[in-house]
Amino acid sequence: MHGFRPPRAVPRPGRPHLAALRFLYGAVAGDQRRRWDSRDYAALLRTRCASLRTLQQAHQQIITAGHGGNPFLAAKLVALYADLGGGSGMRDARRVFDGAELRDALLWNVVIRGYAAVGPPEEALAVYAIMRRSGGPATANRYTYPFVLKACAASGDGGSGRTVHGEAWKVGLETDLFVGNALVSFYSRCGDLHAARHLFDGMPDRDLVSWNSLIAGYSQNERHREALSLFHRMLREDTLQSPDYVTLVGLLPACAKLAAARDGMWVHCYAVKSGTPVDAALGSGLVAMYAACGRLAHARDVFDRIPLKNVVAWNAMISGYGAHGRARHALTLFAEMLSAGVRADGMCFLSVLSACGHAGMVEEGRSIFELMEEHGVEKGELHYSCMVDLLGRAGLLREAAELAAAAPGGGGRDVWGALLGACRKHGEVAIAEEAAGRLFELEPGNAGRYAAMARTYEGAGRGEDAARVRLMMRVRGVRKTAGCSWVEVEGGVVHLFGVEDESHPRTEEIYGVLEGLGRILEMDDN
Repeated sequence: MHGFRPPRAVPRPGRPHLAALRFLYGAVAGDQRRRWDSRDYAALLRTRCASLRTLQQAHQQIITAGHGGNPFLAAKLVALYADLGGGSGMRDARRVFDGAELRDALLWNVVIRGYAAVGPPEEALAVYAIMRRSGGPATANRYTYPFVLKACAASGDGGSGRTVHGEAWKVGLETDLFVGNALVSFYSRCGDLHAARHLFDGMPDRDLVSWNSLIAGYSQNERHREALSLFHRMLREDTLQSPDYVTLVGLLPACAKLAAARDGMWVHCYAVKSGTPVDAALGSGLVAMYAACGRLAHARDVFDRIPLKNVVAWNAMISGYGAHGRARHALTLFAEMLSAGVRADGMCFLSVLSACGHAGMVEEGRSIFELMEEHGVEKGELHYSCMVDLLGRAGLLREAAELAAAAPGGGGRDVWGALLGACRKHGEVAIAEEAAGRLFELEPGNAGRYAAMARTYEGAGRGEDAARVRLMMRVRGVRKTAGCSWVEVEGGVVHLFGVEDESHPRTEEIYGVLEGLGRILEMDDN
């Protein structure tokens, strides 16, 4: 029997915390050889506290052993409560923080970080203000400012963020890489891309986080060309940095919006070659990019390969089908999503309604619109505008007008704009006048609304009324900017075109092709 060891107890399935609790009691109560110190409890917190319950038990033992006031253990406890307990955990974390007799910079930083990550972010700013007023030995350092700036961005408090920026500058930390990255991210999330770019260009050192922060900032603020340009600059200039998962996810929205197939396919190829997993986030971006470039087969192939599809991935594929007139495919995929147990959100319903609108599927659109209530999804202005557009395209203008008036808040610019567009198409002057009157109040400076109403009058043979609307534009100082479009061809060359533009060097060839396409369409109609 010498050397025999009994088998270790195996915890029951579903209750993994019991083994950890037994260890906590046994490790402390069974060790009679010496008294545990702070390092022992720090190791205990690091290795054995994987749930909120085991953390609370360990916390009780720390207090019983007389180590409750240790600032290092307090910082560990605060960090774990924030990570494991969410909002309720932050209440426990704050009690630990408030009960600490000595507070060093680490303890202040972890509680600020917890509020910045879990919320409410305003509490992070409040704790930071107390830290600055305390006048104790702990002062803000290079780790404090990024957490505070993250909280400012999360709460949308640009003024406080600029104040924090000034305080970081006063202590000479503005050029610190960690703080500089946080500042670029803060200004990007607040929409101040000029300040973000100024800071980025002035950084003495940059890492991949620096590039990723500004690329994502450009994409999120609809500055897609700048995002792509910055990405190409990173590849040219910073040979030490290789794109990572965050780079690719941040870049794909720009590729989709610009229909930049070449860059989007490069992202896909790089992800495959580098072994980057195409999960729901990256896969959704690829699906949206391929769909925007008209490559639905590629989009569906990527979609089918996503291992765990979330609602964003389903939305991307449904939206792609709808935008290309594949309404039946969109509705089928929507039904598959519901069967898979994925809960549809407002964006998903918007994609399906838009698909029905493009295909003229009135009854299906009505059913989807009513289905929103069963799924507990609130009908917003964009959902109403989709339905108004669907009914208007079908010529059901009176029903569309009634629905527009029933929209939340009496309907906004998208709702009445959809109705005005439908009235212009069908030559319905009376309802168009009602829609235009609402729009002139909601958007008095939008030249497109005046032009749409003037053309509606002209289509009905009411030239004097059209002239009156155009005169109203001049009196109010409203000017219509010329529309334009662009297309990217092989080699990454972008061609820009204006309305009735003849400035392109290959104008004759372009109009010749258009005339040929027109003749083909006429032959098909006949």
